[in-house]
Amino acid sequence: MGNCLLINNYYFCGIKIYILDNQLIQQFIKNALTEDVGDGDHTSLSTIPKGTQGKARLIIKEDGILAGIELAIEIFKEVDPGLEVDVLLQDGAAVKFGDIALTVAGSTHSILIAERLVLNCMQRMSGIATKTHRIVSLLKTTKTRILDTRKTTPGLRYLEKWSVRIGGGVNHRIGLYDMILIKDNHVDYAGGISNAITAAQKYIADQNKSLQIEIEVRNLEELRQVLAVGGVDRIMLDNFSFEDLKAAVELIDGKFITEASGGITEENVAAYAACGVDFISMGALTHSVKSLDMSLKAY
Repeated sequence: MGNCLLINNYYFCGIKIYILDNQLIQQFIKNALTEDVGDGDHTSLSTIPKGTQGKARLIIKEDGILAGIELAIEIFKEVDPGLEVDVLLQDGAAVKFGDIALTVAGSTHSILIAERLVLNCMQRMSGIATKTHRIVSLLKTTKTRILDTRKTTPGLRYLEKWSVRIGGGVNHRIGLYDMILIKDNHVDYAGGISNAITAAQKYIADQNKSLQIEIEVRNLEELRQVLAVGGVDRIMLDNFSFEDLKAAVELIDGKFITEASGGITEENVAAYAACGVDFISMGALTHSVKSLDMSLKAY
């Protein structure tokens, strides 16, 4: 898994440990199968005799980074515990056209029920992991790390952020509940930067929460206001020019974690990293990704 290692359902990614949420994964699989199967796969039931056994292999049809193998295993298991899956390539593996990622054997009806869900998930997950890995590779000589965002497909956020980790990226907050991120609308509604930060600090104390505070700034003047107030963990520098971004990093001078965001693409990400920020967040990791081509074929 990129820079990660799977041991007993734990992903060890650098200094962070990610525990796979089996309950969430199983709920996703059940919902997806219900959506697809309904009252039965009538095509398979009508054309293939009951009890027919078969084999299929998952063939890679495009170079990239593989993701979703662990999920595929769970999908096959949920569809039919009797299916035998032989994993040939692991999550995070660099794959090329013609590689075989896994084989599955057992009931042909079960294989065909699982087929599309496995492919839909693995193709999208591998597309995200591939793009993330490509961008991470562009920054390998810098200290800057790549973050994902909440710009994810509803219902698929867990899988998409999992894919970012497989590609070597870092997860930002998972949702609205695990971090305080004060953005421009919050600042405007709160009546200014000082009000927003002070209110967030009071909320954390009153609610006895252990949450980091990040604040977005739109220009150097707003940054100076944040520096005057303090009391945050991270500063997001949104839509800054390269010149202003360098100036902002100098002003912050290591006192807070820095994150650049807004209008950052694969083509200009290295130039943003060169400004010295700790993190770059990119919604494009998940919101506009080309799936990696693969197929599940009988043999």
